[in-house]
Amino acid sequence: MLGAYWCLMKAAAMRVYVPLTLSGLAEAYKEGQLGPTPLTAYAVTPALREWYVSDDIEELEYAALSRAAQASLRLLAVDPRAARRRVVVAVDVPDGQAVADPDRGLDQSALGEVRIKAAVPLAKAAAVHLDADDAEEDIAAAADALGAADLGDDDAQFIVDGAEDHELLWYATQEIPNLIE
Repeated sequence: MLGAYWCLMKAAAMRVYVPLTLSGLAEAYKEGQLGPTPLTAYAVTPALREWYVSDDIEELEYAALSRAAQASLRLLAVDPRAARRRVVVAVDVPDGQAVADPDRGLDQSALGEVRIKAAVPLAKAAAVHLDADDAEEDIAAAADALGAADLGDDDAQFIVDGAEDHELLWYATQEIPNLIE
């Protein structure tokens, strides 16, 4: 009976990946919620499924997480004071709360992007994904090179792509206080 209830609850939720910085995570921890709204996140959307061409949900979830990590890098590029580590919070939101913009469905830069219109309690977070300390130098270089890469500089794009060589580590939400110290 409990198994059937869990399946119903899981079906009524969507896993989204919210890109942040460490200072953004500290603010969310202090406030007890992810915001302000509308909140940009990444999820397994129909456009992401079509682009990734896979039915494996774990691969699709990883693709959404990777898109959020790229968005976290963009947050770092505009905040030179933030610690040079990408942060992504995985959270389950009720179906319908995270909505993809249908007008941007075919836009390569918006694959997997969703908007959340209401603040999400941090207590709903499933996990935090964060770069290891030893990734900071490469992440800093990638954040610095992002603008030039966007303008078509191949050398800068190579540096930005190097950030993806670093896997984000998984942390339980109980570890957030230690992560933001």
